[in-house]
Amino acid sequence: MIAMSLAEVAAAVGGTVVGGGAAALVTGAVEFDSRRAGPGGLFVAIAGERVDGHDFAPAAAAAGAVGALATRALPALPTVVVADPLAALGALARAVVDRLPRLTVVGLTGSSGKTTTKDHLAQLLAQIGPTVAPPGSFNNELGHPYTVCQAGPDTRFLVLELGARGAGHIAHLCQVAPPAIGVVLNVGAAHVGEFGSLEATAAAKGELVEALPAGGLAVLNADDPRVRAMAARTAAEVVLVGTAPDARVRARDVALDARGRAAFTLVAPEGEVPVRLGVAGAHQVGNVLAAAAVALRLGFPLARLGPALGALRPVSARRMDVYDRPDGVTVIDDSYNANPASTAAALRALAALGAGRRTVAVLGYMAELGHAEADGHAEVGRLAAELAVAELVVVGREAAPAHAAARAVPGYAGRVTLVDDQAAAVAHLRRVLTPGDVVLVKGSRYRTWDVADALRDDAGFRVGEQVIHNEAPASSAHGGTPTASANGSASEG
Repeated sequence: MIAMSLAEVAAAVGGTVVGGGAAALVTGAVEFDSRRAGPGGLFVAIAGERVDGHDFAPAAAAAGAVGALATRALPALPTVVVADPLAALGALARAVVDRLPRLTVVGLTGSSGKTTTKDHLAQLLAQIGPTVAPPGSFNNELGHPYTVCQAGPDTRFLVLELGARGAGHIAHLCQVAPPAIGVVLNVGAAHVGEFGSLEATAAAKGELVEALPAGGLAVLNADDPRVRAMAARTAAEVVLVGTAPDARVRARDVALDARGRAAFTLVAPEGEVPVRLGVAGAHQVGNVLAAAAVALRLGFPLARLGPALGALRPVSARRMDVYDRPDGVTVIDDSYNANPASTAAALRALAALGAGRRTVAVLGYMAELGHAEADGHAEVGRLAAELAVAELVVVGREAAPAHAAARAVPGYAGRVTLVDDQAAAVAHLRRVLTPGDVVLVKGSRYRTWDVADALRDDAGFRVGEQVIHNEAPASSAHGGTPTASANGSASEG
């Protein structure tokens, strides 16, 4: 964060310094996790459902924090007392942005793909200037201002992912850090249970482009009619991206290789460049086009863009992470989260990568679909059958409509199994996997990634009569939106 005295912090957030130390200078990071507090930092004490961050102020002080944002005076630290530390964090983030006139804020939203696209764009922009972007999916009223506060005097680009659970949420995040550039990727059924309809979802996602200034830029997916229609809702310049003929930044002659990676010609007003992606899935084409449109606007040279796009790799955990086991089984770990659109994209990636091989899909429950829950699960089950997935494993009774729909597809010759939980899915895979299989693991955040971890790390994972010993360390990074947990911290999951 930029250096600010506690008195300046208090003025920015409408608080009062208690316990002395008004002149103390915050020179370190703003943290709501006492375990991450460090010298010169500011600790934000947030009361969660199970623990109260105020109780962990002594740990933050011991780590070197010079002050705290809290609802009451803390004996361990000079305290800026406020009514609501979470709201105060948002106000502090806005003060940081206002003090950085050279900073360009880029906001991204969409029903799926926003974390991956955020990671793509951050990798590009870091090549032309100091860039700050959130880890994983820090995209809510806590993770968003937390990320903003990481920006400093040298930061040139701030890339933010904007999530929403209802109307007005994105508009609020845009007030915390007003974007100059906004990207809307798609509108799908990811949160229709919270929004009520796709139209309401589109209205909420469009709050991003409504917040853009007249001199700003809205990057919209030309291939999604609901996103394309948002052009009428912004005063900013509009750039359409996609495969549509009128897209200003578009992909031509898209083809997938044996690993499901796309190659295409990127066409832009600046010219054309060949692109060969290193990330799997045809859906990545739209993601990288959006990132490319923003990068070009911000000065990324067209001549460097093709190689730079080809060098993009997964950053946030469990998003199209493709790896090969010693026995020749290929695993696609896309287990961080799921909705019908992202699951459909992952299934198509499985079919492309598994061409000529035996394909296996492990599909978990997709949450937050509301009245569309049964139809959403049935949709992906049917698609798995239509794509001729050889082995479909549906995890959890809540996801049972996927099992029933797949079985009902005429002529489908694959095997469909419904299991109760992740442990049962792992046990089933141990019985049925054969060398050379390609396995997709996909589901919402209900520990579906346990299956992917077993595939990666189980030292005694049996494939037929062969026992495979894999010494790779287990991955514990789940990525996600911070929620209150032990130690007055935020956990991801």
